[in-house]
Amino acid sequence: MYKNKTIRFVHSLMILPLLTGATPITANIPNGNPGNAEIVLIQKQNIEALGSMSINQADDLKAKTIELRAEAIDAYFKAYDMPLAGTGRKMVEEAEKNGIDWRLLPAIAVRESTGGKFACKKATYSAFGWGSCKINFESHERAIEIVAMNLGGNNPNTARYYKGKDTREILLAYNPPSIIPRYVPQVINIMDKIGKKDLEATAHLAFQQI
Repeated sequence: MYKNKTIRFVHSLMILPLLTGATPITANIPNGNPGNAEIVLIQKQNIEALGSMSINQADDLKAKTIELRAEAIDAYFKAYDMPLAGTGRKMVEEAEKNGIDWRLLPAIAVRESTGGKFACKKATYSAFGWGSCKINFESHERAIEIVAMNLGGNNPNTARYYKGKDTREILLAYNPPSIIPRYVPQVINIMDKIGKKDLEATAHLAFQQI
């Protein structure tokens, strides 16, 4: 599919004849200047069209990466019959929006509530243990948005705990060793089981086969 699109695109371009030798590019064009301006315009249009194709390809690769990551999360949830299955894309999108590892939210949810199986009973849709089970959410999607925003340091009220920190530091703030000694390695272990941090290479290979 991709190769066919590329062929059609190339055929649609206005390709200029290759001029060789020392003959000036305006030699066969009356008055020189009008023709030269036309050539420059055509070249500019071709460059812009090629640039547009590159942007579209990058967008397709990004979409494929998001899809693969979402599938990896949902596959993990489904394998253990966890209620959060189906929220993979939302988790990936919110992780991207807030600059956190795409596996962090699902791994915390697994560690805190077995992916929603044992969510907080005193709070609605609280699969992340956020706020010590004292905060209600209107849906799992909304909980994902709120937790991701906080972990990414984008809530002014909690930014001092999470802003500018890597995954390990975020987890240390989320549940310090003084509260749960092995919390950080446990969550990171779950993250590794969900998938590799860098799926771009896999996405790139899949995209090339389209």
